Amino acid sequence: MTLRNAPSVEAAFQSAPAEMVAEILEGELHLSPRPARPHANVHANLGALLVRPFKFGQDGPGGWVLLDAPELHLGPRPDKVVPELAGWRRERLPRAVGGPDAPAHYALAPDWACEILSKGTRHVDQGPKMRIYAREGVGHVWHVDPIARTLDLFRFAEGDWLRVERFTGEGRVRAEPFDAVELDLALLWSE
Repeated sequence: MTLRNAPSVEAAFQSAPAEMVAEILEGELHLSPRPARPHANVHANLGALLVRPFKFGQDGPGGWVLLDAPELHLGPRPDKVVPELAGWRRERLPRAVGGPDAPAHYALAPDWACEILSKGTRHVDQGPKMRIYAREGVGHVWHVDPIARTLDLFRFAEGDWLRVERFTGEGRVRAEPFDAVELDLALLWSE
């Protein structure tokens, strides 16, 4: 038996206000406000720090497709998940074929997802989203807390999430799966 999202949940997802982030997680609609300043700042900084070396291959290995807040449709229901950032190894996500009929979502689970924690989203980011990412075989998840200034790295191994490392402060770190290049935490937290 294939589970499907209730028609009322799908309708509410489609009609969500533009100022809200809508997600369907484990059959339930979740609406979150657009990020506050600390959240949005760290989101932009992290994207800027990763894109040059990992997407463009400048001062780094390249080989990644990195996207800002992609809508992922994962699983048979499907769950409709919006991580702050997501990345696929280039060989897993071929170059996009554009056109008017290209979907606005991705059905292929990323290799890496990043959730930037806030008071309003923490329970969702650490609960249903982690279960969905595990079910879909996402290899790495980062939880970034812009207020506590922590970066938690998780790796999916042997059927469960393993917290590999917690970074705090403003040092330079190597954070898998992007450990080929040092990440300057002072730049991550900067305004």
